[in-house]
Amino acid sequence: MKPGAASVSPITTSDLTIEYPPHGASPAFVAVHGLTLRIEPGEVLGLLGESGSGKSTVARVLSGTALGSGSALGSGTGLRPQITGGEATVLGFPLRRITRRKLARLTFGVGMLAQDAAETLPATMTVAEIVAEPILERDRRYNHDALATRVATMVDAVRLPLAVLGTYPYELSSGQRQRVALARALVFEPSLLIADEPTAGVDVMVRDAVIDLIGELQRERSFSALVISHDLAVLRRVANRIGVMHQGVLVALGTIDEVFNDPWHPYVAGLAAALSSDEEVLGPEELRDVDLA
Repeated sequence: MKPGAASVSPITTSDLTIEYPPHGASPAFVAVHGLTLRIEPGEVLGLLGESGSGKSTVARVLSGTALGSGSALGSGTGLRPQITGGEATVLGFPLRRITRRKLARLTFGVGMLAQDAAETLPATMTVAEIVAEPILERDRRYNHDALATRVATMVDAVRLPLAVLGTYPYELSSGQRQRVALARALVFEPSLLIADEPTAGVDVMVRDAVIDLIGELQRERSFSALVISHDLAVLRRVANRIGVMHQGVLVALGTIDEVFNDPWHPYVAGLAAALSSDEEVLGPEELRDVDLA
């Protein structure tokens, strides 16, 4: 954790509203409504919700990847979400109207593991080059020996053999690719990790190992984390508290027991009923098919 980070709340939002601007024939769309939450230093907060509930939009905005000057069209990612109401502060940086210099400082302290990170590793780059890329993007003159040491240390930290440094993504399993993506996200030793569906696209047999690795690294390195998933079993393994998103609204926040033992929102009550009958199995079908009537 960066010096002084322990005294700063990694993420604080107050009545945060995030909107996608109109594009072509499509009108503006409010993806997140009035989000208020706070992550404490060293805490892992899980964000649970079905596809389209606003989870990934929250990740893109709070990580800083969707912010900055220029067109509302993001590079290769479609429309860029915009903060249109409320406030959000990440690592002490207010996000509304953030300057380019402050955004660069913010993204240095935030590791972002995107939902498709393992599947979009550059096919023509070796593992060593992929993990080193964020450093070289900021400083092309970074000392070569120091860089090699840093990359090897990070690859070792995610429990991969150093023999993979010279390999290419297509030579690795899905679990190994996700570990490479995680090493890349953590190469700056960030104070905050935002992981969006960290087990997506990973073989079922190694999903627990991937999420357990994130938990182990979080404890070893004392960073805070926002882990986003549609799978409650994933969040149960790693999160101190969870929030539940439904149609862009945070409808529950607390420990897993607090959220499901006394639900006040009908969507969460439906999840609790499904959870009770399915003995802890809540997957995308249960999240989508909850009856709110």
